[in-house]
Amino acid sequence: MLRVFNSQSKSITGAAIIISGATLISRIMGLARDRIFAHYFGAGPIMDSYYAAFKIPDLIYNLLIIGALSAGFIPTFSKLFNQNEDKSPAWKLANNILNITAIALLIVSFFGIIFTPILAPIIAPGFNDTSKALVITLTRIMFGSTILLGLSMVIGGILQSLRAFFLYSLAPIFYNLGIIIGAIMLVPLLGTSGLAWGVVLGAFMHLSLQTYSAYANGYKWQWYFNLKDKNARLVGKLMMPRTLGLAISQLNLVIITVLASLLPVGSVAIFNFANNLQAVPIGIIGIPFALAVFPVLSMSAAKNDMEEFVKNLSSTIRQILFLIIPCAIIILLVRAQIVRVVLGTGKFDWEATVHTADTLALFALSLFAQALIPLLARAFYALSNTKTPFVVGVISELTSIIAALILMKPFGVAGLALAFSVGSTVNLIILTISLRNILKKIDGEKIFSSLYRIIIAAMAMAITIQYAKKPLASVFNQDYFLGIFGQGLVAALAGLAIYIVICYLLKVPELLQIRDGLSSRFLLLKTKQVQTEESIETNA
Repeated sequence: MLRVFNSQSKSITGAAIIISGATLISRIMGLARDRIFAHYFGAGPIMDSYYAAFKIPDLIYNLLIIGALSAGFIPTFSKLFNQNEDKSPAWKLANNILNITAIALLIVSFFGIIFTPILAPIIAPGFNDTSKALVITLTRIMFGSTILLGLSMVIGGILQSLRAFFLYSLAPIFYNLGIIIGAIMLVPLLGTSGLAWGVVLGAFMHLSLQTYSAYANGYKWQWYFNLKDKNARLVGKLMMPRTLGLAISQLNLVIITVLASLLPVGSVAIFNFANNLQAVPIGIIGIPFALAVFPVLSMSAAKNDMEEFVKNLSSTIRQILFLIIPCAIIILLVRAQIVRVVLGTGKFDWEATVHTADTLALFALSLFAQALIPLLARAFYALSNTKTPFVVGVISELTSIIAALILMKPFGVAGLALAFSVGSTVNLIILTISLRNILKKIDGEKIFSSLYRIIIAAMAMAITIQYAKKPLASVFNQDYFLGIFGQGLVAALAGLAIYIVICYLLKVPELLQIRDGLSSRFLLLKTKQVQTEESIETNA
C-alpha cells in the first residue's frame, strides 16, 4: 500500500486519472462544505465576509508561491534532478526555495496582519461596519493558512517534479476536511472565527500529508538559505513575469469582490458559490491534465524534442476537450437542479438559488477556455517563456474588468460571471495563436478532427437532456430533494450515455485513450496486489 501511495506515474493519462480521481473526491467534499455554509449561513453577510477575507491572504499566496512553482521551480528542479545521477543539486535547490519561502511568508504575513484594518475596507467598501470588522478578524487568522499552504505548495512542487501524484492529489481532500471541521465543530466553540481556524487546520493537514510523501520519495530537509544561488536566481528570473501575471489576475478577483460588495447583500457569496460549482470540472479535468503533462513537456523542451512536445500537447488538448464539453452542457441545462441539490438547504432560499443558477450558467460558457488555459500556460513555462502568458493575462484580465463594469448594472452578479467568461475566452484565443506562432504547429488537424466529432456528439447530448427534463419532472416530485436530484441525475446520465455512444460510433480516439488509461491503472494496482500476496506467502 505504501508503494502505491508513493509510486511515480509513468504516463500522462495515468497521472491525470490519479489526480482527477482524488480531485473529484476533494471537489465533492468542497460541495459538501458549501452546502454546510449555505445551510447555516445562507447567501448573507457572514458568507460575504468569509469570502472577502480570503482575498488578501490569497493575493500574497498566489504572488509569492504559485508563480514561483509553476513557472520557475518545477522546470528548474526537474532539469537538475534528471540531467545526471547526482541528485544533490536538485535537493539543495528544493531546500533553498522552501527556506526562502518560509522566511518571506512569515515577514509578509506579519505586516499583513498589522495592516489588515486598512486593507479590508478597500476590499469590501460596500459592507457595513459589522461585516467589515468580521472581514478583519477572519483575514488575520487566515494568514496562518497562507504560511502553511505556501510551504505545502513547495513540497507539492517536488512531488509534481517526481511525478509522485497520489498523496499530492489527496492533500486538498484534507484541506477541505479541515474547513468542514471548522464550520461544524469550531464555530460552536469559537464563534464565527471558527470558520477561519478551520482553514488553518485544513492547511496544516495539507502540509503534513505532502511532507510525508516527499520524505518517502527521498527528500530530506536541511537548512540552506542563499539568495545568490544561481539556480534560485534562475527560479526568480522565471517566476517574475508569472508573478506579475498573477498579480493582474488576483487584482481582477479583488475588483470583482469590490464590485459585488456594491450589489445587494449576498452577491459576494453568490458569485463564490457559483464559481466553486463551475470549478469542479476544471479541477477534475483541466488542472489534472495540465499538472500531469507539465513534467513531460519540460523534459521534451530540455531535450529540444519539439516533435514529442507537440505530440503530447496536442493529445492533452484533445483529451481535455473530450471531457470538458459535456460537463459544460450538463451545467448549462441542469444548473437549477445542481444549485438546489448542492446548496438548497437551511437559510439558502429560492431567490438565492435562482441568482446562483444564472451566475453558474454564464460561468459555464467559458468552461472549455478555463480548462485549456492552465495547459497552454504550462506549455509556455516548459519552453522557459513566462513573458507571453503574462502579457496575455494582462490583456484578458483588463478585458474582464472592463466587461464587469459594463455588465454588472444590467445583469447584477451574473454579469460579473459573464465578464469572467469573456476574459477567459480572450485569454485562450491569444494564448493559442501565440503558441502556434512559436511552435509553428500544434497538430491543428488532429485537434479539429476530434473537435468536430465531439461537437456532434455534444449536440445530441444537449437535445437528449433538454427533452428528458420535462417528462422526468412528472416522474420525480420536484417538491423534495430526492425528486430534484433524480430529475437532474437521470437527465444528465441519459445525455452522457448518448454522448459516449456517438463518440464511440464516430471513433473519437480520446474515448479509447481514457479507457486504456483506466485499464492500465487497474492492471498496475492488480499486479502490485498479486506481488504483495506472493511476497507474504513466500515469507510465511
